[in-house]
Amino acid sequence: MSKRTSEAARARIAAQRDALRKQERRKRITMIVTIAVIVVIAAAFTVWSVRQGAAEEASGGVAPVTVEKDGTVVMAQAGVTKPVVDVFEDFQCPACKQFEETSGSTLKNLAAEGKAKVVYHPITIFTQEPTKSNSLRAASAARCITDGRQWLAFHDLLYKNQPSETVSGFSADELIKWGKQAGVTAEDFDNCVRQQRNVAAHQQFSSQTMTAQKLQGTPTIKVDGKELDSNVAFVPSSLRDAVESAGK
Repeated sequence: MSKRTSEAARARIAAQRDALRKQERRKRITMIVTIAVIVVIAAAFTVWSVRQGAAEEASGGVAPVTVEKDGTVVMAQAGVTKPVVDVFEDFQCPACKQFEETSGSTLKNLAAEGKAKVVYHPITIFTQEPTKSNSLRAASAARCITDGRQWLAFHDLLYKNQPSETVSGFSADELIKWGKQAGVTAEDFDNCVRQQRNVAAHQQFSSQTMTAQKLQGTPTIKVDGKELDSNVAFVPSSLRDAVESAGK
């Protein structure tokens, strides 16, 4: 092989190597850009998801709350009759606690804004111990409260302090303590709680409500009688959209 031919071969090999290096560099750049785009999209989706599922800030205002004789509690501005949001809940139910933490403030805000009439239906769905007795003690104690604002504050404290499903909880002493924290002023509240005066009435109400409403569990949220999917009820923005749409 002549010197000139050898130099040409080396130049050709060098050019090929240079081309391969550039190709590999382009591949690396493309891969880095692709990964960066995926990371940005994932981050944006995460932020969107968090915002969609984030609880609303409480507006500070609360619509008038009325405790009815049958144990239901109505939260609505004067004259607001629809849409009606029915909340079927059990104070011992973990999913009900989750709903309250996620969407409870949305319901309070909608009622305060005059966009909904919210009706709470505390019931007991549990049949085994200790959850059944826990639920009955809590619900019976709630029925000892006739002032709407006090009931709502007590309602929130019950979920905040909900015991595990595996232990006995909602003791009389605890319920009385939380009643004082909620501002309950009824003179006979302590005795009413300790004697569990409302257990029989609550059990009858629970049975009738579950049959009439064909409830499969709690929480069950209905807007004008139509049950909401959990993917709507547990997403504050979706819950608000559903209620506001029903009011149009």
